[in-house]
Amino acid sequence: MNNSPMMKQALLAYVDAFNAGDAERLLALFAEEATVEDPVGLEPKRGRAEFEQFFRYAISGGAKLELVAPPRASFSNHAAVTFIVHTEMEGRAVGIHVTDVMTFDENGKIVHMRAFWGQDDVRTADSPNA
Repeated sequence: MNNSPMMKQALLAYVDAFNAGDAERLLALFAEEATVEDPVGLEPKRGRAEFEQFFRYAISGGAKLELVAPPRASFSNHAAVTFIVHTEMEGRAVGIHVTDVMTFDENGKIVHMRAFWGQDDVRTADSPNA
């Protein structure tokens, strides 16, 4: 599959649904058997029940995503989006700088999501390079 516009649109829909707090619209972008690895290095959430719980928790906390660049697609079935997650950690407002890489199936559904970020990507307002 190489449908760059469709994959980019799905990534924008992901951000929009997340920011709207619309878990159903967000979950509809994923295949039933999808895996979500957020962040990369932790055990992936496998299957709808696991990643649904993960997303509903994230949305319920009021986190918002701020795009920092337009989505990028590949010559195959992968696309990426880079954003800042605005949320709270330990009672402080933080911005987590993240790049999500998604793999799509032939139906245009996300089958793998990998979120690339680490501890040094979590910034407070007083952090250098916030």
